[in-house]
Amino acid sequence: EVQLVESGGGLVQAGGSLRLSCAASGFTFDDYTIGWFRQFPGKEREGVSCISEAIGRTFYVEAVKGRFTISADMTKNTVYLQMNDLKPEDTAVYYCAAVDYDCSEDEADYWGQGTQVTVSS
Repeated sequence: EVQLVESGGGLVQAGGSLRLSCAASGFTFDDYTIGWFRQFPGKEREGVSCISEAIGRTFYVEAVKGRFTISADMTKNTVYLQMNDLKPEDTAVYYCAAVDYDCSEDEADYWGQGTQVTVSS
C-alpha cells in the first residue's frame, strides 16, 4: 500500500519556523521526485519545493526561495521541508506528493493527506 504521511504542520507567528516531514512507503523512493505542494482556499495546488535525490535536483517556487529548504533522508524514505521566516501568506494546506519529474500537480502519482500550516501576523 502506498502511503505518504505528513507531519509537522501547525500554528506559528510570522517570522517563525516549522519543519514538515513526509514519510513514504509502498513504492520505490528513488523512482520519484518527492515534493511539497500547498493549496490556498479556492485555489489549485501549487508546487512549493521538490527534490530528486537520484539525480541531485531541487526546485523551489520563487516565493519561498531563501526561506524554505527541502532535504531527504534516503535511509528513512523521508523528505523534509524546513520553513523559516514564515509569512501569513504561507498559510495553506501543505501536501506531500510523489511526482514523475517536474514539480507539477499534473505529474503527481501519489498524495499525502495534507497538513495545515497557519502563520499569524
